[in-house]
Amino acid sequence: MTVSRRDFVKTSVLGVAAAGVSGPAALAAAAAGENPPQSGAGKRPIIVCAQNGFACAEAAYAFLKGGGDTLEAAIRVVKGPEDDPNDDSVGLGGLPNEEGVVELDACCMHGPTRRAGSVGGVRNIKNVSMVSKAVMEHTGHVMLVGEGAERFAVAMGFPRENLLTDRSRKIWMLWKQFNSDRDWWGPGIADPHWQPPAPQSKPQASLWRDRIEQLRQDAAGLGIAPEFQWAAVRRVVFPPTGTIHCSVLNEKGEMSGITTTSGLAFKLPGRCGDSPVIGAGCYTDQDVGSAGATGSGEENIKVAGAHTIVENMRHGMSPQDAGMDALKRIVRNYNSDMNKLRFMDMTYYILRKDGAYAGVSLWEGYSAGHPHKFAVHDGTLRSEVATPLMKGYSQEWPPFPPIPEELKKDSEYLK
Repeated sequence: MTVSRRDFVKTSVLGVAAAGVSGPAALAAAAAGENPPQSGAGKRPIIVCAQNGFACAEAAYAFLKGGGDTLEAAIRVVKGPEDDPNDDSVGLGGLPNEEGVVELDACCMHGPTRRAGSVGGVRNIKNVSMVSKAVMEHTGHVMLVGEGAERFAVAMGFPRENLLTDRSRKIWMLWKQFNSDRDWWGPGIADPHWQPPAPQSKPQASLWRDRIEQLRQDAAGLGIAPEFQWAAVRRVVFPPTGTIHCSVLNEKGEMSGITTTSGLAFKLPGRCGDSPVIGAGCYTDQDVGSAGATGSGEENIKVAGAHTIVENMRHGMSPQDAGMDALKRIVRNYNSDMNKLRFMDMTYYILRKDGAYAGVSLWEGYSAGHPHKFAVHDGTLRSEVATPLMKGYSQEWPPFPPIPEELKKDSEYLK
């Protein structure tokens, strides 16, 4: 049974048993009324960020608590992953485009002065979060892209450097071997003529497992460390989107937000997702709140997710309900078609001016046991699980083979 679009709008419940979808993704979506009740005002100061900012939130909170600027505090959260060569979601070591070149995007909004800055498609500069702030502070523009953004960064004192680490280069080489006949040239999922992969027969499923094992062996042949080989294979089969967002609120009620990314792995050169788009990847309104996103950038751009969430809060919605509404708009763009929705995901990070916050996601996570999480620091640093709109997991096709137990224990698999 497939619930009609009209019924979905009426009840806010998505019920699906779509043909060709197996496993948890075929379960009914979570009803808005089934979500835990939204709490009232929270503590100030507070930092809300994507999970990959967890390690840097403590120092950023101490800076904020000591009277530091909200945008500078947010940059202290996201700069850590940008500088980390082992974090291939942003900055140095980010997974490259299809030509093997790392291209970075970022945007920021400073609530107290109501200013914004953005950069897109930047090469050779690792801290694009700081470059977006420099655009805001030192130009009469809001967005710079490509070569012009790089030249501006150099003029502002940012050093040029090779962002492609040995590990990211090897993952790209593995992708090139595996995807010699596959790329991002389309048609995309939004195309009316796009067709989901046909269900595998048992022999085909066995062939797929053999192909995955061959891919792991190829990873070994490229010199990828044994403890990271399955993670590298997963990045090739399911190219990650790779982003970090951070929203910050201080004791005075001042707010800022920032989002930075290396973008969709193996993308077409020049592709920009939602991260540099103010109103999509990040939006902060000093009077209301701040929101940001990680996930399927193209889908978030089409619903202006961060702006939509802030405007929802302006009109009285709780942070959680505001985020759920934005997720439902993504679902409605595909007429609740699970054959398409299972190939995308989205997580929103939401902070209201009174300190209330939420994390919401389209799906529960990318696989069983790996839910979408986000980090919060309001005097106590912790991880919380994002509230999903739909039960199940994204990117269930093609089926990924079971990972050996001894490799599941290795933290590298989870990165």
